[in-house]
Amino acid sequence: MPRIEHVVVLMLENRSFDCMFGRLYPKSAAFDGLAGTETNPWHRPDGSVEQIAVWNSPTLSPEAAAIPDPDPGELFTDFHMQLFGLDGAPQPTMNGFVDNYMRQPLLDRPPDPRAVMHYFTPRQVPVISRLARSFGVSDRWHASAPCETWPNRYFAHCGTGGGFVNNERSRFPRRWPRPMPTIFRRLGKAGYSWKIYFHDLPQAATLFRLWLDIPTHFHLFEEEFARDARSGRLPNYSFIEPRYYAHRLTNKVPNDQHPPHDIVYGEQLIAAVYNAVRGAPTWKRSLLIVTYDEHGGCFDHVPPPPAVPPGGPYPDGFPFDRYGVRVPAVIVSPFIAPGSVLRPPPPPAGKPPYPFDHTSIVATLEKLFDLAPPLTPRVAAAPDLLGALTLAEPDNDGPERIVAHPRRPVMAETWAYARRPHNRLQRNLKSVRAGIPGRAARAIAHGHRLHARLGSKTGGH
Repeated sequence: MPRIEHVVVLMLENRSFDCMFGRLYPKSAAFDGLAGTETNPWHRPDGSVEQIAVWNSPTLSPEAAAIPDPDPGELFTDFHMQLFGLDGAPQPTMNGFVDNYMRQPLLDRPPDPRAVMHYFTPRQVPVISRLARSFGVSDRWHASAPCETWPNRYFAHCGTGGGFVNNERSRFPRRWPRPMPTIFRRLGKAGYSWKIYFHDLPQAATLFRLWLDIPTHFHLFEEEFARDARSGRLPNYSFIEPRYYAHRLTNKVPNDQHPPHDIVYGEQLIAAVYNAVRGAPTWKRSLLIVTYDEHGGCFDHVPPPPAVPPGGPYPDGFPFDRYGVRVPAVIVSPFIAPGSVLRPPPPPAGKPPYPFDHTSIVATLEKLFDLAPPLTPRVAAAPDLLGALTLAEPDNDGPERIVAHPRRPVMAETWAYARRPHNRLQRNLKSVRAGIPGRAARAIAHGHRLHARLGSKTGGH
C-alpha cells in the first residue's frame, strides 16, 4: 500500500464533468469527454423544438466565467427532469437540461437556453486542468445522489445522505433524523487526526455528531491551512470548504464556483490548496482530491448508473439507488503517474461495476487507516482510490507551484454579489448558526470575526 499519511479533500460546488473537463483531452475510449456535437432539445411554449448544442465562450470575461447565469434548478424534481427528460423516460437520457432550465421561475431576466450547455476549455481553467494533466483525472466519478448540496456532502462525510433529497432548513435541527455516524469520529476513535478548514459558514457543521468538535476541529482556512502545511502539521485528514458568501467589509466574493459565481476565484483557491500541500514537508506522503459536490444543473452526457442504497430511513421516498451526474475529480499525489485517466478496477466476477463517487473518499480513508467495518452499504460497495496510486515510489512531484489568474474583485463586484438573491445553499446554511447550540455556535461566530479581520492581511488567500 502506498505510504499515504495525509489526505486532503477540497470540495467545490455545482459543476458537471463536461462543464469543466469535457475538452481536457480529445474524446476517445480512454477519455469520455465531449465530441462537440452533443445537444439537448428545447421544447418551446409554441410547440416547436430546437436542438441546443454544447458550446464555449471564446473569452473568459467575468460574465462568461459565471455561466450559467441565472442559477439552474437544483431540487430533486429538477434533477429528475434533467436526467430523464420532459416526458420522464424509464432510463436516464440526459436530454432534459435545457427544458428544465427554461422552466425555472424568472428572476431578473429571461434565461439563455444555451447557458447550461456551456463548457470551459483547459485554457480557461488552467489551474485544475494542469493538475489533471500533471497527475490524474477521473471520468468515472459521479455525485453520490441526484440531489443538491447537503445530501451529497453528507455522503462524503457519512456514506449516506440521511434520507432527504433536498437542502431543507425547516428540517434542521428539529426534524432531522437520528444523527449519522461520520468518518471524522471514526478517525478520531482510531487515533488519527482530522480538521475541517472553512471560509465562512461550514456546511459540515450541520452534522449533529460534530457539534462538540466544532471548537477544536473546525479551523479558518485563510488563517491556518497554509501554516499547518508549511510546519508539517497537517492532520491525517483535512476537509476544505470554500467561501459561499460575498463579504462586503473585506471585499471578498464566493470562491466555490457555484453558478453564477466567477470560476476564477475558485481556481485561485485550488491553486492555494495545491501550493500548500505541494510545498509541505509531508508532500511525499500526501493525497489531494479536488472534486465538486454535484453538477448544479450543468449538462453532462453520461447517464448515472444504479447504485447500492446506503440504508434507510428514506423519509422522502427515494432509496438513493442511483448516482448523481458526473462531477470533476482530480487526484493529486506523487504516487500518481502524469496524465492518468482514473477509472475503478473491474469488479469481481458476478458483481456489478460501480463508479467512483463521494463515498470513495470514505472507502479510501477506511482502507488506508484500517477503519473497519464500512460506515454504510454504499461505502462497502464504493471503489477506493488507492489503486490509482500506481507508482512504486513517490516520484511525480508535479509543478513546484501553480500561479492562478490574479483577478481580484473590485468593490462594485462584491456589492453586486451581496445584492443577489441567495441561492438555496446560501439560504439554508443560515440555519446552521441558528440551530447550533452553546460553545459550538460561539466558535462559528468567532470564525466569522476572524474571517473579517483577516481580509486586509490575506487578500482572500
